[in-house]
Amino acid sequence: MDFGGGDEIRFERLGKAGVVTLTRPQALNAVTHRMVKALGNALDAWEGDAGVSVVVLKAEGRAFSAGGDILHIYEAGRAGKPPVGFFADEYRLNARIARFRKPYVALIDGIVMGGGVGISFHGSHRVLTENAQFAMPEVGIGFFPDVGASHLLPGLGGSFGMYLGLTGNRIRHGDALWCGLATHTIRAEDQAGLLDELAVSGDPESELRGFFMPPKRETERQDLDAIAHHFSQPSLAGIIASLEEAAAGNAFAAKTLATMRTRSPTSLNVAWREISAGRTLSMDECMKMEFRILNRMLAGHDFYEGIRAAIIDKGSKPQWRPASLDAVSAADVDAYFAPLGAGELEL
Repeated sequence: MDFGGGDEIRFERLGKAGVVTLTRPQALNAVTHRMVKALGNALDAWEGDAGVSVVVLKAEGRAFSAGGDILHIYEAGRAGKPPVGFFADEYRLNARIARFRKPYVALIDGIVMGGGVGISFHGSHRVLTENAQFAMPEVGIGFFPDVGASHLLPGLGGSFGMYLGLTGNRIRHGDALWCGLATHTIRAEDQAGLLDELAVSGDPESELRGFFMPPKRETERQDLDAIAHHFSQPSLAGIIASLEEAAAGNAFAAKTLATMRTRSPTSLNVAWREISAGRTLSMDECMKMEFRILNRMLAGHDFYEGIRAAIIDKGSKPQWRPASLDAVSAADVDAYFAPLGAGELEL
């Protein structure tokens, strides 16, 4: 089936299932503009096709999807042509998946970050194996948790979403299940069997009951309690102060604080604001807010500096501007959320 996408993404009909496979394993299935457009085309076709009862998204290789194609974004931005159109289509797709009227099953075996989260975690069934690792690491490259993270993260209990967004830390399938990011966990070896069953019945609810293997939560209870305490503070400054107060006698607080101090101060401020705001916004409203932020990030310094340090000059230390949290003013943060006038995202 050809919905576009070339050799980067494959579409098949297996019985009652429309199956999508990400086929860029050498690039860790980083999401490209072609992939976004093709997946959107497939959803448009399959939503109205009575023969398709369920959509299944999976990936080739050891990663589900390590995010967006940030090297391309860096090069385009540096050439004075930031890829706003790519992000607009990607965000429209994220919102499209959230309101898709049929079961949408993401089979996540390996790392899932950034843009990979956007095409998987807004669907009805997020199925993770023991090989899965989830992260929204954007604050570490001078960006912000996007692709609907402002809708996804606020709903996690115990301020766990705020913790994930402000640290960029990775979690495994047990944490993902127990915090509510994953809906089901299965063994990696059972993925093919589950797909076969879905192709026959088209009913993920009944099939997943037979494959479900609940793991233990990986994060210790005392650390979960610490996250709930520190990351529920009513401001970013309050979170930092709370961690600083505990750091001398608590290794988890000290490690978390050290991680946050390596992140872009601007990104931390913007991420705290967007995750806080997302609690009371719909998915569509979140995507419009994120598109406002995106436009300012693409015109700024830290995103390109973060990619330079992580990808271009691997392992070098990014030079953030401003370099400290106190140097980021409320007015600076407000500017990221200001309306775009005629440039607003249309969904």
